[in-house]
Amino acid sequence: MTDGFYKGRKVFITGHTGFKGSWLAIWLKKLGAEVSGFALEPPTEPSMFEICGIGEKIHSVTGDIRDRNGLENALLKAEPEIVFHLAAQPLVRVSYDRPAETYETNVMGTVNLLDAIRRCPSVRAVVVVTSDKCYENTESSSGYRETDRLGGYDPYSSSKACQELVTSAYINSFFNTAEYSRHGVAIATARAGNVIGGGDFAQDRLVPDIIRSIISGEQLRIRYPRAVRPWQHVMEPLFGYMTLAQKLYTDGPAYSGAWNFGPDQGSIKTVEWIVGRLLDYFGREYGYVADTENNPHETNCLMLDSAKAKQLLGFRPRLDIEKALEKTAYWTTAFLDKADMMRVTLEQIDEYENIGNP
Repeated sequence: MTDGFYKGRKVFITGHTGFKGSWLAIWLKKLGAEVSGFALEPPTEPSMFEICGIGEKIHSVTGDIRDRNGLENALLKAEPEIVFHLAAQPLVRVSYDRPAETYETNVMGTVNLLDAIRRCPSVRAVVVVTSDKCYENTESSSGYRETDRLGGYDPYSSSKACQELVTSAYINSFFNTAEYSRHGVAIATARAGNVIGGGDFAQDRLVPDIIRSIISGEQLRIRYPRAVRPWQHVMEPLFGYMTLAQKLYTDGPAYSGAWNFGPDQGSIKTVEWIVGRLLDYFGREYGYVADTENNPHETNCLMLDSAKAKQLLGFRPRLDIEKALEKTAYWTTAFLDKADMMRVTLEQIDEYENIGNP
């Protein structure tokens, strides 16, 4: 990102009360952006959104992405130049329990946003955040590329593939790159790996589950200990999203389309490995119980190829998995010690921005 690009820019975030959305709102505010957000109430208790007092620092609107009129009114009032779409039902296991809600939120929520953007003349750049699970998973040991086939075994993964198709259809039909001079809107989708970091309190996610077991003293139960995932700190894909949005704004349709933002090969680890390393950081004895009862299907092996983002955006992961876990543990320890978590978060963002600088 060019220093100063976001200063004074009007930015609209859907899903700003969630884990990734909270980090993004803080970061954009730090960069000088005028941030507006539209989302449900924070999805967890506690939540990073409330811990850091984000609602007091940006213009926050409580609403459901499925509410087309409410969403459009909030968008038009904010008059954003840049839109980040993160609002979603983000959990595979929940999608088995509530499939219709998952499709309504992830698919029709995207339709509602893109349709509202058609009537919002201020918008210049849009990043629709989907998932690495949008690919048709063949359990391949090589990373999926943006041109690989979309798919999805479970409702969540399928909904993310649908989200990609919806975005592509809106680009072709209403924001065609060949007609950019007329409409002036550039849109891209972003697919990231398994993000970790301080402030994630969601249920049925590995790192929060580990931390809850440490705090409660209860035995840790792990569903798929040998599953392989592309782990990365939340700041990595967020930096990619912001870089992509800047390119969409300045260079237009040359940067439309799909983009992967995954970690380097060394950060692709099994669930079991992550458990051991994080317990080490907290000084706890290694151990877990494999939960083999009534678990729905989940992908065993998932990797991303981010060569496109590296070549065309200069995207480079700055934190290996050890550093990512270290920062996650530090943030969590500071929270348990009742530290000023906005200060801790901003310090971690500062450190990330300065990696590689003289």
